[in-house]
Amino acid sequence: MWGLRHTGSVRVSIWVRPGSRSPGVGGARDGALVVRVRERAVDGKATEAALAALDQALGLPRGTARLVAGATSRRKLVELPDSAADPVAALLAFE
Repeated sequence: MWGLRHTGSVRVSIWVRPGSRSPGVGGARDGALVVRVRERAVDGKATEAALAALDQALGLPRGTARLVAGATSRRKLVELPDSAADPVAALLAFE
């Protein structure tokens, strides 16, 4: 039998668009939240910028979003506090 375990966090798939002229967070690509950043995908700069942009868009302290998987991929798995679930859903709906 399967059970749910409350961990106090939610995991969100994000799609990072490095080198974007208009940075921001919102919209979806294949079910992932789109995060546009100016930084290029060199030496993890785009990933760092994406996590910082996600924190800012959700009103979280910098460093709250934690990378779980996808360090070298555009598609990443990020862990956020449970309180971010509703704001993430709203950003996914924003096109």
